[in-house]
Amino acid sequence: MDIDTVRAFFMWCTILNGALLILAFLFCASAGDWIHRVHSQWFPISREAFYVAIYSFLGVFKMFVLVFNLVPYVALVIVAS
Repeated sequence: MDIDTVRAFFMWCTILNGALLILAFLFCASAGDWIHRVHSQWFPISREAFYVAIYSFLGVFKMFVLVFNLVPYVALVIVAS
């Protein structure tokens, strides 16, 4: 496997995971009450705790995308040039 293949892999991982992150944010921002109603039927959770959990999930997911997708891609772009 050459460096161009790995660079393309991380590029597409960054694009797809970034799009998934944006989609999750938009879905939570626009349908947060509906998501809370659905999840509160499964788990007894207050609205405040639910929003903390969703905010934490989106923050951790964003950090994973940055650390495990974007940083390796940028490093490979720097090394390849």
